Amino acid sequence: MRCVLATAGGLLLRGAGILLRRRFCSGPLLLLGVAVCVFYQTLMVARNRVRSGPQQQQPETDEDLMETRKFISAVEALQRETQVHLLSHHRRAIVLTGRLLPSDSEVQLYQQVLQKIEYKVQMSRYAETSSFLRTQQGVGGWCLLLCLSSSEHSCLRRISFTHLQRHQMVNLIPELMQAFSDAGGGLCWFVTQRSGADLPMKSHSCGTTNQKLQDPQHSRAQVEPSALVAVVNVYVVVTSLSPLTSFLHDISVVTTSQQQKGRPVKLRDFLQQQLGPTASHQALEQVKKVIGEVLLAASTNEEPRHISRCLLCFQLLTVTLYFSGSLTPVIVQVHTEFTFTALSEDTFDRQITKDLILDDTLRFLLPRTPLSINAYLSSQSEGGQYGGCRGTRGICLSEHDFLLLSLFQQQMKMPSPFQLQLYPSVSSSSSLSLGASDLLIRIGRYYELQANNSCRTEETDALTSQQSAFSSSQDEGACLDPHLRQIYTEPPLTLTPPFSPWVKEYHTEVTFDTVTVRIRPEPVSSACSVHLDEHRGPRMANYPVGLGHSRISILVTDDAEPEPTVMTIYSVHVVRENRPSLPMFGDHVMCSFMQDCGLLVHPTHSCGLQPHVMSQHPVQTCSSGHVPGRWVVPCLSCSDNRTCDWRRISWHPDGCYHRLVDGPLLQDCMRDRKVMFIGDSTNRGMMYFLMERVNSSLEDWGKAHDMLVYGNLNRGRTLVSYSYYPQFWLDKKQRPTFRQALLQLLHRTVLVVGGVQWLNTNHLRTVVEVLDRESLCNILVVVKSLGMGFHLPVDGIRSLSLTEIQDLSRENDDIIATAEHHGYEAIDTFSITMGRYKEFLQGRCACHFHEVEKSWSKANRTRPEPELSSQSAMLDTDQEAGSHPPTYHVRGPVNQVYSEILLSRLCGTQATQ
Repeated sequence: MRCVLATAGGLLLRGAGILLRRRFCSGPLLLLGVAVCVFYQTLMVARNRVRSGPQQQQPETDEDLMETRKFISAVEALQRETQVHLLSHHRRAIVLTGRLLPSDSEVQLYQQVLQKIEYKVQMSRYAETSSFLRTQQGVGGWCLLLCLSSSEHSCLRRISFTHLQRHQMVNLIPELMQAFSDAGGGLCWFVTQRSGADLPMKSHSCGTTNQKLQDPQHSRAQVEPSALVAVVNVYVVVTSLSPLTSFLHDISVVTTSQQQKGRPVKLRDFLQQQLGPTASHQALEQVKKVIGEVLLAASTNEEPRHISRCLLCFQLLTVTLYFSGSLTPVIVQVHTEFTFTALSEDTFDRQITKDLILDDTLRFLLPRTPLSINAYLSSQSEGGQYGGCRGTRGICLSEHDFLLLSLFQQQMKMPSPFQLQLYPSVSSSSSLSLGASDLLIRIGRYYELQANNSCRTEETDALTSQQSAFSSSQDEGACLDPHLRQIYTEPPLTLTPPFSPWVKEYHTEVTFDTVTVRIRPEPVSSACSVHLDEHRGPRMANYPVGLGHSRISILVTDDAEPEPTVMTIYSVHVVRENRPSLPMFGDHVMCSFMQDCGLLVHPTHSCGLQPHVMSQHPVQTCSSGHVPGRWVVPCLSCSDNRTCDWRRISWHPDGCYHRLVDGPLLQDCMRDRKVMFIGDSTNRGMMYFLMERVNSSLEDWGKAHDMLVYGNLNRGRTLVSYSYYPQFWLDKKQRPTFRQALLQLLHRTVLVVGGVQWLNTNHLRTVVEVLDRESLCNILVVVKSLGMGFHLPVDGIRSLSLTEIQDLSRENDDIIATAEHHGYEAIDTFSITMGRYKEFLQGRCACHFHEVEKSWSKANRTRPEPELSSQSAMLDTDQEAGSHPPTYHVRGPVNQVYSEILLSRLCGTQATQ
């Protein structure tokens, strides 16, 4: 049968009717016959070029491109004719997670992408444990099988690749798994088996053994300083072994001698920076050639353990290349999955790059509209040949090859960051009959020329803009898509609802032992910026997570102008659980501790729970507020803090107790007294606690950083004032001195001075000097000593080492000794907070042990029992429950302890009378 040539798609379809009744081409395969005929002349041109030498690539003429375009149009027409919708069960994906947990970011990424493209996802650990694969429906009732970490060999044992149906896709190619995985013998075994071939690879690193890479050719001292010396990880997707077809992702991970960790960068950009335009093009071609040679050798292994003709199977490979001064690299490692261990975990570069490349890969391999064939084509026998030209110059394709070409053509049309890698890059066929390899080469080169000779479409630009953060050049322009692509955290947080760029509010819970969360949001577009909490906030930060509720605000901004414009705000609400507590209903023992073993402030002292022996002697009231003590808690066993009832923990000074002052006595004690506080927010927390106890309510409060005066306490008979010090946000030259701040609060009856860590003995000497000059030597001075805080690695503020915290403890002792020397009261808040340093509340310093919350109904609230050892009555809650409900309530059991000690020192004499 002679070829019927057509010059337009419409003429092709009309000419097809002439051949409708021919036996060789009938039904939907008719269009394939016409397509092959149309493409015949172009193939002859390609064959003639092959004879002139397989390595000479002649430039395509306009006629070549036109003929290739005609063939592609005919294939597209055939795809439309044969396209049918898959049954619902054919859109089922089975994800075998292996050793990965369902909460792992990789598993969640697969699940999210599959659901977006309308797959029904079923998850299991291994092929043998999948209830769906064990059923009869599991033979053909799925179209995608993803075998993730450590489940690959389970899939190889369970799945028969020779009996896969045409619509089924697996992320494994057995021949490559055999060649490169540890189970198959690894790279060493592969090189040994191919010892006769001159392959550009070394065998000192095998499979995934992760041995340290050695210089395979020359020492660095032997390489010229200007030469390219680098280890490069490239990410390859192999979609076919026969003919060999693979794709190379734009992004690679490069490690040089100047960097301890690798960095993600576009390979083309990196080579151009290092080598210049001409040499970089040569180096990139050598990269493709080296990878192609090794893949070709692996695909033609002499003794394959598996023989598969899986049309839609693919294999992910990480190929590690070593450049040692030459433009031609050598392969030193091949992994049968995408690996990113060269990237840093601290900055989330590893996870971000992994997610980006995996997302690109899935969208490239799994288009929304799947390739399908109608019932007629599916009923043909395997191995049947289809084509429109008979005779010695005919092209006869198997059904497998035709579907492969159709899939390949779809992939080439799709905008993506993948580069085609065909090996060999030109046809090596010398026969008169040309087949699928030649067609792949011609289609591939056609689309490459189209991409090189025309501007990118808007769709391509939108897709590739996501990778520009890894490129040496940043995209410019306005923030047109102000959304997040993902929120990365360490430890990984389970967000509710699951993350979506269109959802702005999230909630999550963390355990008591989670005291910090590192977070890095990633925008969809690199033209947008991300800031945490404020316009100029950091892009990534370590957040201290206080007990209870915390909120992290993520601002997506357009920084094109001098003043950033907030485009979108995301919020993550974090709830940190209290320490797990086991209620005591029966026998228990009393345990005590001074310090947590996680923070040894006093290395020579014991840490953690110890058996506590109660004193048998009469206990006296404490003579000062800084008597050493310890925390006491009931437990089933002192060897396991999970068996304790932490709701009943209390502070026990050694050999004495602090008497609790009830409401009426406290109000009488504070009548006609003036109390002034000078210090930071920790001192302010004590002030608000005093105000609530004296007034039975807290009607006003604020996070003031200046001077406050409250004259409405105790029916106007008690005045409380406060001055914030130090004003650290001001320039040092503009900050009020401690003397100036103190003078603002003179002529008050009681002075409470202290803070978290700024106070020192010089400040106490200043107090003495000022009070002497103002003739106020007889007023009562209470020194609140130092406290725990700044012990977590939080971005943007100082962070103390263990040695510095130990120095702080010694300084705290000096402050208390100096206060005693001058006749001042002192409250040892450092010892009280030291053992419970994890129980801080909100604030980046991790130094706040109080929080003011709104209290809607006084009748519904009963003040928690103070965590103080006492032989006196508890608070008179009946009298507190007045007719006027309070507006606010000071929360925080640790703050409550040392605030009650303050009240005890202020009114202790009256309490014992």
